[in-house]
Amino acid sequence: MRVHTAMALALLALVGCHREEKSEPPPSASPPVSAAPDLPARVAWIEIGAAADPNGRVTAPSSQFTPKDTIYVSVLTDGQPSGSTLSARWTFEDGQVVSENHETLGPDRQATEFHIAKADGWPTGRYKVEIALNGQPAGSKEFEVR
Repeated sequence: MRVHTAMALALLALVGCHREEKSEPPPSASPPVSAAPDLPARVAWIEIGAAADPNGRVTAPSSQFTPKDTIYVSVLTDGQPSGSTLSARWTFEDGQVVSENHETLGPDRQATEFHIAKADGWPTGRYKVEIALNGQPAGSKEFEVR
C-alpha cells in the first residue's frame, strides 16, 4: 500500500506542477482596415434647361430660350461636397455679368439648381453660365435667347 500511496502522491505532484499556459493571440499580420479616404468634391455634370424638379435637376434640357423664360442650370456633384461652395456666373455676349449665385453644399447634396429670370424679358443673344467649385472653374454651358 505504501507503493500505491507513494505513486498516488507522485502523480498528484506531477499533475499539480503541470499548468496550462494561456497564450496571447498572435499579433495581427495586417493593420486594421480604415475607412476609405474622403474623396474631394467635384462637378460631375452640368445641365441647362427651361424647368427643374424639387431635387434640383433640370427636367426640360435646352440651349435655346425665349426672352420671357426662366433659365435653370443643374450642377451635379460627387465626392465629399459638404462645406464646399458652388457658384454660377451668368454672362451676356460681351462678358457683361447678368447674375451671380453662390450655394454652400450640404453632406448628402448631389444636385444644386441655379436660375435666372427677368420680368421684362431677356435681350436676344448668346449667354454663358460658368460654374465654379470652391472658387475654381468647374465647367460652363452656353445658351441662346431668341
